[in-house]
Amino acid sequence: MKVYFDSIGCRLNQSEIEKFASQFRAAGHEVVATAAEADLVVINTCSVTVEAASDSRQKIRQAARAGAGQIVLTGCWSTLEPEAAAALPGVSRLIPNAQKDRLAQAVLGLEVFDLEPLARQPLPGIHQRTRAFLKVQDGCDNLCSYCVTRLARGAGRSVPLDAVIEDARLAVAGGARELVLTGVHLGSWGGEFNPPDRLSSLIAGLLNWGGMRRLRLSSLEPWDLDPELINLWGDPRLCRHLHLPLQSGSQSVLQRMLRKTRLDEFASLLQQLRLRSPGMAITTDLIAGFPGESQAEFEEGLEFVRRMEFAGGHVFPYSARQGTAAARMSGQVPHPLRRERAAALRSVLAESSRRFHQNFLNTRQQVLWESAEPLPGGKWRLHGLTDNYLRVSAQTDQNRWNQLDSVALRSLDGDEFSGEIILQSEETG
Repeated sequence: MKVYFDSIGCRLNQSEIEKFASQFRAAGHEVVATAAEADLVVINTCSVTVEAASDSRQKIRQAARAGAGQIVLTGCWSTLEPEAAAALPGVSRLIPNAQKDRLAQAVLGLEVFDLEPLARQPLPGIHQRTRAFLKVQDGCDNLCSYCVTRLARGAGRSVPLDAVIEDARLAVAGGARELVLTGVHLGSWGGEFNPPDRLSSLIAGLLNWGGMRRLRLSSLEPWDLDPELINLWGDPRLCRHLHLPLQSGSQSVLQRMLRKTRLDEFASLLQQLRLRSPGMAITTDLIAGFPGESQAEFEEGLEFVRRMEFAGGHVFPYSARQGTAAARMSGQVPHPLRRERAAALRSVLAESSRRFHQNFLNTRQQVLWESAEPLPGGKWRLHGLTDNYLRVSAQTDQNRWNQLDSVALRSLDGDEFSGEIILQSEETG
């Protein structure tokens, strides 16, 4: 059977479809690059925003129009709105989040799924990544008043270190140079163990195992960074990039969001990280127009964001999610004003991102090439990332896909550098 996997939303969803694909491959099925080629399409949906839910529905309709024989849905949107999901064309089955770890067994009708795991292969098509995404945690015990993910994902739970190292081993055996740790609330890893453990122990364990060239963390809540974790950035394999969702630069808005962040502590944290790991890219998420947000609160938040000098980030106009406390709050901000405030925040982030990028002009950085496009005359156009998430392109006479090279960053166009390969790694593709 030919199977196509698609995903909307976060890196956790990407890690899950990579896991599903490995399970179907182990059972003897072929993973294909498009829905049009597939007998079966598996879509991992998202519901973090209204737009993500809409994108999920669009992906399902596209797969049906492409002629997919069967469509199986999992993920947050189909878990929260199963009746709406089941009614879409071509949908044959829903696997709720609570059962998604056994999706392959359920779909393939296997009583026991104990096939020997295979080395990772990058997914074909638009979801191909040289980086391997490892799911090490799921669920969340926070009570953020706007968030629907907790309702869809359930309580926090962690993958034991030995199982994470086995996933890492399979990823490296398949050629992954970089591992990305993902979770709904990644920083809570190990908190439910007996005795409890901490994320710093997981990262130290992986670094001690030592099989990967790079280790990257996905989004972390600011309150989860402790001195032990910050000190680990002394190891050059730990990528200098942290995504720390702030959500608002107004303390009173944060209180209504039920966020644990203190703005003075957040500012101090960024200072510590930049001192410990010079050149670190710190990015964030922001919500514009949260219920009750006054003009004074917005201006306070805008100024705080300006002072933090983020390397980039995402801004979302607040979107009410059914079942959350924020959706029931008074003082819902008019949609045009939400969009106006979102635009102002994006402008501030764009300026600080520009300044951050300019710091790296005419420097030499290690780049992992994520894609390689053939050009006339036997040349190749490469696109890749530095450890601190700078986007780089270069032209060369070799296909250097999935290789790490030393690259001089010669010019900057928007948020992408044009580079010149100075030294190739000894590895070949």
